[in-house]
Amino acid sequence: MNDQSAQTRWERLTQRPLLGLAVAFAVAYAVPIVANPASRSLTVVCTATEWVVWAAFAVDYLIRLVITPRRREFVRTHWIDLCAVVLPLLQPLRLLRMVSTLLLVGRRARMASQIRLTTYVAGAVVGLLMFGSLAVLSVERDSPNGNIRTLGDAVWWSFTTMTTVGYGDHAPTTGLGRMIAVGLMLSGIALLGVVTANIAAWFIARFEKDDVEERRQTEAIAGLAEEVRLLRAEVARLADEREQQRS
Repeated sequence: MNDQSAQTRWERLTQRPLLGLAVAFAVAYAVPIVANPASRSLTVVCTATEWVVWAAFAVDYLIRLVITPRRREFVRTHWIDLCAVVLPLLQPLRLLRMVSTLLLVGRRARMASQIRLTTYVAGAVVGLLMFGSLAVLSVERDSPNGNIRTLGDAVWWSFTTMTTVGYGDHAPTTGLGRMIAVGLMLSGIALLGVVTANIAAWFIARFEKDDVEERRQTEAIAGLAEEVRLLRAEVARLADEREQQRS
């Protein structure tokens, strides 16, 4: 119990600093790609920032692993964190975890589940759109046959890819760019499924709530009808007694 409390206190204490570090990592990841060609000093600063952020995330993971009472379960349920620590190339995924930690505030405020899920989906969309655009721009800009040359082209391509529209005006030509496209398409389908399921769940919950209210009203009406019937029977009995007393 004390270990669990220590873990909870640590996660609450580091929630905002880790979010700030995630933003710093995102900026350090984006600046050399947007400011192309970037100076050597700027590239060194951004690279150093990425490694410092990665080291902070690694320390955070190790501390939580040490203070948790169930280490195997922690590793199993926090496998994305482990991947982000072991493979620095997957570090952008850590930003999605930072977005998900914002849901802790919603849970403590007892927000509706639909609001928490909408917040998560919105954060995931923004994160995937940003990193997808930057990633495809970094690998396609210098491709001889590439047609994604500017950040605007990359954002437009990422948006159409995530929504599975695919106009075809911009498309990756390199192998790595196509891998990024596959990831964005699968992510877009998954997010669309989450949104659809969330809307369906909201309607179902609403209908169930209406059904419960309707059943409650029906039971109340039936109860009142039974009381009226009993009152009528009692009035009839009293009237018969009076008639018998008079006679």
